[in-house]
Amino acid sequence: MIHVLIADDHPVVRQGLRTFLEIQEDLAVVGEAADGAEAVALTESLRPDILLLDLKMPVLDGLGALTRLGSAGALGTRVIVLTSVSDRTDVAPAMRAGAAGFLYKDVDPTALVQAIRAVHGGQVLLAPEAAEAMISGDDRPAADAGAALTEREREVLRLIAGGRSNREIARELLVAEKTVKTHVSNVLMKLGVQDRTQAALYAVRHGLG
Repeated sequence: MIHVLIADDHPVVRQGLRTFLEIQEDLAVVGEAADGAEAVALTESLRPDILLLDLKMPVLDGLGALTRLGSAGALGTRVIVLTSVSDRTDVAPAMRAGAAGFLYKDVDPTALVQAIRAVHGGQVLLAPEAAEAMISGDDRPAADAGAALTEREREVLRLIAGGRSNREIARELLVAEKTVKTHVSNVLMKLGVQDRTQAALYAVRHGLG
């Protein structure tokens, strides 16, 4: 089961998400938060697999919650921003603060479920508009983005470029698969790429593979 925490200040939105997600055989909603501070507290106490996080909330907004949680990797939680805000400038700060996904509330419900499963599986997923914002203008990944990687993240990137799965990487590095997922998420975020394929291409192009 994939355990999901919903953070949104609108009760109707929370109820709608809960109702739809709980009819999925592999998803379970473990809690709801009405503001960013509550989202942080519940994430730390419940340690859900996925946090669906709105950006515009009272007390503490979504970006503030992300900043407090960091990547939430130590908690085993991956964060998907789910917002109605269309400001493209929100995308990069959210991803840099540790989000593993960025979607808009007009997303098709089936696509949302698929996104939850994909992000839980270690992928980084952005809505098309969010992806465009990440690779345009000031948010274009720098050629030396690889310099931000730790030695372990470089090692993980080399294995990704070699076509290894998370399970295979975990076995080779003698770490838990969940730890590998965290490393992969950090690699994708730091390189400013959307998926493992793009990370592998970056590695090859910059001699990191």
